[in-house]
Amino acid sequence: MEHTTERFESAAGTRLRERGPGPEPLWDRAAHVLDANWTGVSTVPSRTLYPHQWSWDSAFIAIGLRHVSPLRAQLELETLLSAQWGDGRIPHIVFNPAVPLDAYFPSPDFWRSSTAGRASGAPSAVQTSGIVQPPVHALAAWLVHRADPALSRSRGFLPRVYPALAAWHRYLLHRRDLGGGGLASVVHPWEQGMDNSPCWDTPLSRIVPAESRTFRRADLEHGAADDRPTDLDYGRYVRLATDYRDGQYADGEGEFAVEDPSFNALLAASEHALARIACELGAAGTARHARAQRLTAALVARLWDPDTEMFFCRDVRGGGLIREYGVSGLVPLILPALPREVVRALVRTAAGPHFGVGERVRLAPSYDLLGPAFDAHRYWRGPAWFNTNWLLEHGLRLHGEHARAARLRTAMLDVAGASDFAEYVDPYTGAGCGARGFGWTAALTLDLLSPASVSNAEQHRRAEPAHVQDTAGQAGTRGQGPREGTSR
Repeated sequence: MEHTTERFESAAGTRLRERGPGPEPLWDRAAHVLDANWTGVSTVPSRTLYPHQWSWDSAFIAIGLRHVSPLRAQLELETLLSAQWGDGRIPHIVFNPAVPLDAYFPSPDFWRSSTAGRASGAPSAVQTSGIVQPPVHALAAWLVHRADPALSRSRGFLPRVYPALAAWHRYLLHRRDLGGGGLASVVHPWEQGMDNSPCWDTPLSRIVPAESRTFRRADLEHGAADDRPTDLDYGRYVRLATDYRDGQYADGEGEFAVEDPSFNALLAASEHALARIACELGAAGTARHARAQRLTAALVARLWDPDTEMFFCRDVRGGGLIREYGVSGLVPLILPALPREVVRALVRTAAGPHFGVGERVRLAPSYDLLGPAFDAHRYWRGPAWFNTNWLLEHGLRLHGEHARAARLRTAMLDVAGASDFAEYVDPYTGAGCGARGFGWTAALTLDLLSPASVSNAEQHRRAEPAHVQDTAGQAGTRGQGPREGTSR
């Protein structure tokens, strides 16, 4: 069977450069964004709004960076993995100690990872958050290796990262199976990545919000209040994070636990990638491919609704499906073993009135166009995001929907250039919202512009910038890393 990672190579038949509306080719403009956001060992999503390293951002950024600097792409992932906890979790933020505490909230003094997370093996040398984000990392690592296998092998990249990635998946599959059905649960909306989605409104309604006087929202200093979560929602986010921290980051005790389709689809896709990494390292990948198949089956059994032709989140604490149409429910299209009838139904839903892909909108919205909570500009309650559209484009192409995928790809490139690589956009007009010069928007633009084959990496590899050095030792990941099953 041809597995997901093989189909995640870049779109076929495209030129290395395509011109955007500005004087520079779109490729060079996107690469410039990544250069501007590079810190020396990792890439910030945004110099203003997000001045630290974010987990799933770095995975998507590495996927794009592999086309301009495979070394930097490897360092991106190695730096993130150097902050992994002993229990296997990869934290959603790795804090830069040079950034002032008031530049972002929640800041390191809120999470208190080195003390509150001590029982779970939080690192002492770096401050992190205590929650996680979607597991895109193994998929990113495999694609980064494929971009320049010679460099990867000479640096021992895969032997370095494989044990950490295996421990990460083991944590999710065992510690986070809170529903007992074989799927991982998120314990905070920030973990799923689509922070402010209406899909969370029902389980969040049970959470008593923290008082607004107990926290300061740094995000409102960099974005319009109408584009950001409300104070009520933010208060609930803070309450959940506070309770998780005060419980020493123990899993299974909180009031919020949700099985999310995109989180688990990405876990399954990354299991396929881990299987390929295992084979590259001389081990059998059969068990991991089988685990990915089981995850796909559990996803269909627990989250698929054939009557509405949609994947929904499941509220583990409240019971039952949360029948809100979020873009998360379309992401399982990335899975190669998704049943044919599910694929056909999901494509109908994507093109139908709830999402309007290829018909009513330029890019797939993050939430139901017909939903009562839809807002074209408010964070994850309607705007289109480039990472979810990138996943949807690849899923459509994987399942033979080449015309739909090509139209979406063209729209993504047009909108990325016109919006100056915005964080997110109005799905109808493509008007930019949030930060500009956003890391994963630029990175995924590079991926969409790149030739299909990355086997001959030198053909399209750009020269490494002079300031980029092999800093794996500084990132704390030099050497072979821990054996699978040991703490970090």
